[in-house]
Amino acid sequence: MKVSLQNVTKKFPSRNKKQPEDVVAVNDFTFEIPDGVLLGLLGPSGCGKSTTLNLLSGLQMPTSGRIFFGDDDVTNLPAENRGVGLVFQNYALYPHLTVKQNITFPLENRKGKDKLTKQQMADMALEAAKLVQIENLMDRKPKELSGGQQQRVAIARALVKMPRILLLDEPLSNLDARLRLQTREEIRRIQRKTGITTVFVTHDQEEAMSISDLIVVMKDGVIQQTGKPQDVYDSPENLFVAKFLGTPPINVFDGEVKGETLYIGSEAVLPVPGVADQAVTAAVRPEGFVLSETGALGCDLSRVEVMGRDISVVSTHPNSRNVTIRAIISAENAVPPEAKTVRFDLKPGKVFLFDRQTEERIAFG
Repeated sequence: MKVSLQNVTKKFPSRNKKQPEDVVAVNDFTFEIPDGVLLGLLGPSGCGKSTTLNLLSGLQMPTSGRIFFGDDDVTNLPAENRGVGLVFQNYALYPHLTVKQNITFPLENRKGKDKLTKQQMADMALEAAKLVQIENLMDRKPKELSGGQQQRVAIARALVKMPRILLLDEPLSNLDARLRLQTREEIRRIQRKTGITTVFVTHDQEEAMSISDLIVVMKDGVIQQTGKPQDVYDSPENLFVAKFLGTPPINVFDGEVKGETLYIGSEAVLPVPGVADQAVTAAVRPEGFVLSETGALGCDLSRVEVMGRDISVVSTHPNSRNVTIRAIISAENAVPPEAKTVRFDLKPGKVFLFDRQTEERIAFG
């Protein structure tokens, strides 16, 4: 099912008497989600991603704009008539019902020609349970399940209705790190098997990038960038996107371009053909550093952290906006323990320049 949002805006009345203007949670959101895609809706707390999900589900109505499921305008359609499956952060299972009863609950309210027999509901519940691999837990109550198992029950309950789209609102936030990894792999597997268009809301960029076909990065209710996860990571359109995506985070410096060369402090660190002389913000991915005795950029060494396959060289620089600079290099590169400074060359494809005022990307090369 293709999903289209056209100039969707959602405003809430202000509760601040000193600032009576409406609060804009989603601002002129326009995007088309292709059929069968898993979309990651990504951004920090308060960026409008959960509000966008609520607008898609019908739990909230837009102040302006239109929402389409396929060719159907669902803008003013009640939530119960949209055919969506919604999974919340807190699972929202009925504690007094068994797993089987929780899964079949959405089917029991069907009436008329859509009414199902008990056997039909049981068969559909079992099919949904098999899809999320909990078919052996059907007679248990939620309190007898782990967090990951409860989340699977919630997903099965959403899927049993055969929804037109599946909406997941921070579904992994309550799970521990290992379980989060396992469950997000399950979500990806289930989505691929069913082919249901899915919107996955999260503030965790690693989570979104690992399972999404497309991501939408939001800030203050406005779309900052859309695209395939790797494309957005490799080519951020502004400083916010560059800083939001990536673990460890990108290293940001105050720089200056002179004679088509990037300077950080007094050091000429990289040719930047085509860029006019100006003050810039320079950002370098952690994997963009090459350790070299004759490297262009000198930093004061703080420590070296062993990560197994790689090492993290932690250093400082007076022009760095980060408290520390993190360079991820191969463990085969030895850093002398007595060293006070380190020098790096920079990989051009991992260095981004941004306008100091607008924070928009400046292309070079």
